[in-house]
Amino acid sequence: MGISTRNHGGGIAEVVVDAPPVNALTVAGWFELARAVREAGRDPRTHVVVLRAEGRGFNAGVDIKEMQASTGHDALVGANRGCYAAFAAVYECEVPVIAAVHGFCLGGGVGLAGNADIVVAAEDAYFGLPEVDRGALGAATHLARLVPQQLMRAMVYTCRNVTAAELHDFGSVLEVVPRDRLREAAFEVASQIAGKDPYVIRRAKEALNGIDPIDVKRSYRFEQGFTFELNLMGAGDRHRDAFVSEGAR
Repeated sequence: MGISTRNHGGGIAEVVVDAPPVNALTVAGWFELARAVREAGRDPRTHVVVLRAEGRGFNAGVDIKEMQASTGHDALVGANRGCYAAFAAVYECEVPVIAAVHGFCLGGGVGLAGNADIVVAAEDAYFGLPEVDRGALGAATHLARLVPQQLMRAMVYTCRNVTAAELHDFGSVLEVVPRDRLREAAFEVASQIAGKDPYVIRRAKEALNGIDPIDVKRSYRFEQGFTFELNLMGAGDRHRDAFVSEGAR
């Protein structure tokens, strides 16, 4: 369990998250994911990375229980820095990253999928940012890469979710497939990329990042500043405590 990397023939590296019960990562887990993605991309044998998860869903964000069980602000700062590192690792990976999403893709999951080069999703996949209900802000930067501006704002304000089918209509999800075909579908796309000249593909990734109109790292860091403010004003702890209490019932 945790984060594992599997190198497959033909230049495909597979990074798998397996952190039961809901793939909500601890501070250490976020940094481990960042390390795994960066190392996979640096490996000259890797032409493309498939990022996926085991279990009930792709990712449920940060481990709020860990945060509330800690004293001081170390866990909050750690979670923010860990998410920042993991999202940046996906975006800056030296080769294309394909996110294979099933079930829930919430909070930090949106940060990962939104920074991926390609998203392939299962029919049961849904995406959302419950941050407002948790007394936090963040990953709207990445959600804006998946949905139009006004929908992104509505999702942040109301905490509503969108389905993989809706994202496919927007063009931000490449394919929607039955759950049992998700890994196969992601690998089919990966194989198409892996069959190209690896030097050209790496330069293509570099070029496409270079023409992005938004600096995703700076934009996300700006959002995180408001999470710190909400915490200082007491809203963060109040909403996180309520979330933990609900889960304990």
